[in-house]
Amino acid sequence: MNRRILIVDDATNVRLNYRITLETEGYEVFEAHSAEKALEQFLAQSFGLAILDMRMPGMDGLELLAKMRDTGITTPTLIVTAYSDVPHAVKAMKLGAIDFLQKPLIPEDLRNIVADIPKRHVVEDPKSSDTFQAHITAAKQALNLRAFAMA
Repeated sequence: MNRRILIVDDATNVRLNYRITLETEGYEVFEAHSAEKALEQFLAQSFGLAILDMRMPGMDGLELLAKMRDTGITTPTLIVTAYSDVPHAVKAMKLGAIDFLQKPLIPEDLRNIVADIPKRHVVEDPKSSDTFQAHITAAKQALNLRAFAMA
């Protein structure tokens, strides 16, 4: 995985907490305080992961994710919110978000989720390992890559 991560959140302390957590794991962390600034950064460079706050002034995280997908930006994305809500979670997943997480994020949880992301984006033959975990990983990959085949 590209080890460059973009954190998009209007709260400075949240960006700082995520930055400290991820830089200690060797990730190169970039920040944007708004969706508009994030779009500028996405157009200027590539990232292995984006972590988007759902509620921000102006364009929210779901609108940003939709705009990313509309403009061909396929960066794996986590949506983080203080307000858990099933309709928003469903919309985030339909837009290709990897996960929809509730604040506050415990640093260990953030580290584990970020470490799991490469596994979700390496396309493997599900028949190569016929275990329950292999099928779960294949399902996550299909969801994250929006690879829905009709049988």
